[in-house]
Amino acid sequence: MFDKPVFDAHLHIIDHRFPLQPNEGYLPADFSVADYQQQVGPLNIQGGAVVSGSFQGFDQVYLLEALKQLGPGYVGVTQIPASTTDEEIIALHNAGIRAVRFNVQRGGSESVKFLEQLGLRVYDLVKWHVELYVDSRQLPGLSTTLHKLPAVVIDHLGLSKAGLKYLLPLVEKGARVKATGFSRCDFDVLTAMRQITAINAGALLFGTDLPSTRAPRPFAATDLQLILNNFPTDIAAKICRENALALYKPVGKN
Repeated sequence: MFDKPVFDAHLHIIDHRFPLQPNEGYLPADFSVADYQQQVGPLNIQGGAVVSGSFQGFDQVYLLEALKQLGPGYVGVTQIPASTTDEEIIALHNAGIRAVRFNVQRGGSESVKFLEQLGLRVYDLVKWHVELYVDSRQLPGLSTTLHKLPAVVIDHLGLSKAGLKYLLPLVEKGARVKATGFSRCDFDVLTAMRQITAINAGALLFGTDLPSTRAPRPFAATDLQLILNNFPTDIAAKICRENALALYKPVGKN
């Protein structure tokens, strides 16, 4: 369907063989590596980032198994407690983990009171960046800490139109933003993506957000097509592949 390789910067694998914790009573259905591969088959995806959800807590075993099944080119974005040892972080890095996630919106991750401490430690140790699932309206309360972190990624375009005025200055300071979960946003996503790329063509990262748990509408190929149809070829290539490769530095051919 698409002739250029794509890096999926945001996907979830859900395997009930491993520990899951209800989030506000919600538990998602299984979404295996095979399910994912079947769904994205026409999209020419060659690599991606498996992201731990609120319902997966601090479990690493499911994530390591998913990366093993997906193979070279895929990395992990995990949730870890602040008490995680340096040795454990290094072992996760060697297994393909490349970032730590703070889920402000849904919970299930470490508290943001450890954001600065843990974010700086993992960067100094293994050059991991921090990913935040957060409504951008909440960014002012985090801005002092975020400006201290070497590398920050905001999920789902920041979710909120009212928070774009806080998100865009972070992009000017070097933050990256995921072009994911379009139906989760309360604004015109194309306009927002154009604003972000106008500030920094290296800031935007496409992802499917599959299986789109709790989203009003699941990912569709038209979401990717929206990017391919509305950005110049060189910018679309950055959004859909190059920016993510530069950030995640996956092992293996992509």
